[in-house]
Amino acid sequence: PAGGDMAASIDSLLEEIAGVEDPVEELQSLKTALLAIPVSVLKDSIRGQRLDVIFSLLNSSDRCLCVDILERILMAMSPVHVVQNYRAELQGGLTHPNDTVKILALAQIGRVVEDPDAVTEILNNHDVLRAAIRCIGEEKIAVAKQAIQSLSKLSHSKPGLDKLFQTDLLQVMKDVMATSDIIRYRIYELVVEISSVSPISLGYCANSGLISQLLSELTGDDVLVRVTAVEMVTTLAHSQHGRQYLAQQGIMDKISNMIRGAETDPFSSLYLPGLVKFFGNLAIMDSPQQVCETYPAFQNKVFEMALDPDPVMIGVALDTLGLLGSNVEGKQVLQKTGEKFKAVLSKMSQLASSGPTELRVRSLDAISQLLSLQPEQQTEDLLALTESWFHLLSSQPMDMIRNISTQPFPELHCGALRIFTAIATQPWGQKLMINTPGFMEFVLDRSTGQTKEAKDAKFELIGALAGSSTAAEILGSQHYIRVKSYLREGPYYVSAVAAVSTEGAD
Repeated sequence: PAGGDMAASIDSLLEEIAGVEDPVEELQSLKTALLAIPVSVLKDSIRGQRLDVIFSLLNSSDRCLCVDILERILMAMSPVHVVQNYRAELQGGLTHPNDTVKILALAQIGRVVEDPDAVTEILNNHDVLRAAIRCIGEEKIAVAKQAIQSLSKLSHSKPGLDKLFQTDLLQVMKDVMATSDIIRYRIYELVVEISSVSPISLGYCANSGLISQLLSELTGDDVLVRVTAVEMVTTLAHSQHGRQYLAQQGIMDKISNMIRGAETDPFSSLYLPGLVKFFGNLAIMDSPQQVCETYPAFQNKVFEMALDPDPVMIGVALDTLGLLGSNVEGKQVLQKTGEKFKAVLSKMSQLASSGPTELRVRSLDAISQLLSLQPEQQTEDLLALTESWFHLLSSQPMDMIRNISTQPFPELHCGALRIFTAIATQPWGQKLMINTPGFMEFVLDRSTGQTKEAKDAKFELIGALAGSSTAAEILGSQHYIRVKSYLREGPYYVSAVAAVSTEGAD
């Protein structure tokens, strides 16, 4: 019965709205009523009988209220019901002068396109899809983003892909692209989004010629366009079928050559970071060894950038080294370069101790990734490798990292703790901890970091020690018991002694 009562009260509110000159109060009541009802309940009480009145008020001063009301009611209706009853209104919404109305209509079209029963209703309607594509050319980025998101859902079905790429809608996309560089890249964003869904959707995009157009822009004259092209291609490489396609098209070699050619290009600092990130992502998804051996220009460039005076270059190099080093095969690839990597590691250590704050944080992060080794990866060789790297950081690496952790910046404090966490699961790291005077006291002292981040970071270090199978033996039972009780008490525990430090002093 509740559903029926609600339906009745919503009906009567709709009737009142229709009968009033300026229904702002009635609209507000309707909005309040709708928000008070869970969408699941709303589904039963909405039959969509008189929404025309709300749609007709989209041109009045109460537009914002109407958009909120429609958003709520339409979400409660099935996409099939929406498209069968309100197709004309949605189409009108796409060309409405107001952006919020456009976004509302586009979001609903996204729901319709995603629904296998509803999508057929819209595929026969060229005008709706044409208007949706044109929204990508809108000035307001929020409208364009919603259009891209909704249209990308056409990739969920073969009829949707046929419609977009094998009718004159393809020409509509190309016409929109001609508006400007920025708009052209929004269409590329849609194409890359669709390509990522499946090998089949990638095939449609490739056959349309739009991907090869994007790839040709990697080496275009405009350096800013080139930067964006590299970003798009990197996104395309996130899926395995995307990577295969790029390899077939010779794009890996093309980007490797661009890295080589960067030496002589005064503007290369703008797009080099993107090229290096492209290969960094590739290495992690496929195989660091394969990528570094096939494209030596990449690895050489990363080392070179790490030693570059430009902080932008250093930052990208640090992130990439951390990415490579987070992977066992990547660690071995870096180790194989011998002295080259040693030079980079000592630069990282120097940055961590005395660089600008942002680079200090990124160095600490990269170092902790290089040193981390999951228990199942802890072979004798790899443990020897991480231990030797730790000692290359400084003559007294434990003191060096602990000094950084006492800095007043929480992100430096946490970055240093993460390095200790990385070595806490490795027997050599535990031995250093127990043999460094005062270190276990520092670990167990809850008063060191007071921010939530610091307490969480310390708790991770405690957890790493407590969870290690060698910790009890190496740390000794006394320390190990204290580590376990710290773990039990949780990250934010305050002892009674600390809380009442002044009472009972006699």
